[in-house]
Amino acid sequence: MIETERLTLRNWRAEDRAPFKALCNSPEVMACLGGVASDEQIDAGIGRIQACAEANGFCFWAMERRADSAFLGFCGLKIALEPGLPVEGEIEIGWRLRQDAWGQGYAREAALASLRWAWANLPAPRVIAMTVAANRRSWGLMERIGMTRRAELDFGHPSFPETHHLHRHIVYAADRPTRP
Repeated sequence: MIETERLTLRNWRAEDRAPFKALCNSPEVMACLGGVASDEQIDAGIGRIQACAEANGFCFWAMERRADSAFLGFCGLKIALEPGLPVEGEIEIGWRLRQDAWGQGYAREAALASLRWAWANLPAPRVIAMTVAANRRSWGLMERIGMTRRAELDFGHPSFPETHHLHRHIVYAADRPTRP
């Protein structure tokens, strides 16, 4: 568990499914993520997150607001497992928040805490993040948390045909800080 001033990043609980389903059924939230998700896709996603936590000790943790214990979404780390991509095997940071939590600094607060956790607990030389170019909110956050655009790692996502607007993914990276 990671605590920040306003947030708790924690392992998932059964009661997170309903608010996560609502988040994944928001066309605005899912606009750059392939569209609203089915119950099967949501359950599979939660299953992958929980398996990642069990196997690695980290995952895209559930994000809870400390003031009222409200589920806001997720933020955290996973290993990029998509075979054949230039980021395969890298530690990836990611986030997804309910729309009413946007613009309040929650994603930045959680992402910075996740990066601090990565540097303190993992030997990775860098942490990557990826999105589509149209997702300005996401890559803007990547820049605000100190990540740098890495165009040589960009790729076409195999889940979408080349002509699809979500095919081309851009990649940012944060290199492990060096101590003076």
